[in-house]
Amino acid sequence: MYQYDELDQSIVEQRSAEFRAQVERRLAGKLSEAEFKPLRLMNGLYLQLHAYMLRVAIPYGVLSSKQMAMLADIADKYDRGYGHFTTRQNIQYNWPKLVETPDILDDLASVQMHAIQTSGNCIRNITTDPFAGVAADEEIDPRPLSELLRQWSTLHPEFAYLPRKFKFAITGSAVDRAAIKVHDIGLRLRRGPDGATLTDVWVGGGQGRTPKVAQLFKTGVEVADLLPYLEAIMRVYNRHGRRDNKYKARIKILLAETGLETLQEQVETEFQSIDQSGFAYVPAELTRITESAMLPDHARYREKYKTQVGSVGTSPDFEAWKQQNVKPHKEQGYVIAMVSLKPAGGIPGDATSHQMRELAEIAARYSHDELRITHRQNVVLPHVLEKELFKVWQSLVEIELAEGNIDLPSDIIACPGLDYCALATARSIPIAQAVSSKIRATEKKVDLTGVSVNISGCINACAHHHVASIGVLGLNKGGVENYQLTLGGRNDQSASIGERLGPGVSGDEVPQAIERIINFYVDVRESNESLSDAYDRVGKEAFKEAAYV
Repeated sequence: MYQYDELDQSIVEQRSAEFRAQVERRLAGKLSEAEFKPLRLMNGLYLQLHAYMLRVAIPYGVLSSKQMAMLADIADKYDRGYGHFTTRQNIQYNWPKLVETPDILDDLASVQMHAIQTSGNCIRNITTDPFAGVAADEEIDPRPLSELLRQWSTLHPEFAYLPRKFKFAITGSAVDRAAIKVHDIGLRLRRGPDGATLTDVWVGGGQGRTPKVAQLFKTGVEVADLLPYLEAIMRVYNRHGRRDNKYKARIKILLAETGLETLQEQVETEFQSIDQSGFAYVPAELTRITESAMLPDHARYREKYKTQVGSVGTSPDFEAWKQQNVKPHKEQGYVIAMVSLKPAGGIPGDATSHQMRELAEIAARYSHDELRITHRQNVVLPHVLEKELFKVWQSLVEIELAEGNIDLPSDIIACPGLDYCALATARSIPIAQAVSSKIRATEKKVDLTGVSVNISGCINACAHHHVASIGVLGLNKGGVENYQLTLGGRNDQSASIGERLGPGVSGDEVPQAIERIINFYVDVRESNESLSDAYDRVGKEAFKEAAYV
């Protein structure tokens, strides 16, 4: 994985010192809350319902064992012994004290981590395929480009105060595991006819009040042109994006109001005006990043453990977990092991400090010292020798993280909702817990791969309910929590926005309604047909009749 150089390290240390001085002035009454708010948001510090919340960046979702262990230490030292992994491959702490937040940033900086640009109207954490560099179906590893974009966007003076927050996602595979089409800018890396890396640029995706699937903006951008082309997009958006209404400030609205061709022309004009010599460093820098130990030496590791006795023994539970949670690796003898943070009845995305610390140990022992965070709020061990897999599973059993439900309905995405968030209009966590408890037993008897459930506690859609095959949106109607159901969403290469099924239901009715939808899907599905495909074929009315009693 990428290692900070002196410049990287100095940036995070300087930012930490700067924020310490700002906090001291706030605590001394020299800054009002209104004056302090933009300063804390630039450092990932929110004020939620009950306390501050600190969001820590995990660039493109990659963590070392040492970094994961530090996240565990922070949870114990400054919080309540747990952390919450998010859909932007970050981690949030829900209970830090303001006076201690500079100490947290110092601790993060000591392991090459930070909270820069995890909030505010700026370019947020760059996300990518959690299987980047190891997926058997991958064309190009997107992590070097993700790191280059991190460096380009960090503290970029021109884009520090955009009309609204801005999100990038990148994939290097035909199977989109990064959901690039529901981001402000999505990048698809591919090989050109001569083997060179080309990028297809998608613009204008997003969720929230006005969900949109991104449009293909430009195809085949060469590596040398990519950063200046992205800079041109950002300049046009920064200049013309609406600042009078935050609900209409995203680039998806600018694209809709301006039109694709006109916006493309504006970007092309801006691109031509940019001094290309300022980006002459890009090819060499990408080479430097790629050579900065982005991938371990798999062959040498295999040779080291060639004569060692590997996994011995099996069990029905292990085989069930392996079938659902283990994915093919591009290197012979290796697999990708996924760790579900969605136990039946648990809080999606939460991990205790003990679990984080043990995951760090497991990664150090069995996964080349590396972990990944997914946008579905799970953890990946990307470099596991297949002969060690049973030992890995046994270790996960010991820390209650051996749930074999990846890509099943109980693998629920849920935001913190009204339990924590000041913007929420309804609870998400108790609904997710009730739904997973309700359907987990069914998953063990019936193949429900192809069904996803996402639950958001407000219209901002932080849990991506629009692009789940079953989406749940919590609202407040007359002081009573009410939940809308949407069906048919997708967040892959065929991205689509789910359709509202009918009237909202109470929180108590959500698990039963979802169970009825799933049972109806099982009855009508054809071979290898997902729920969203079945919904498209059978139609809304049939599913609506099944859902409502």
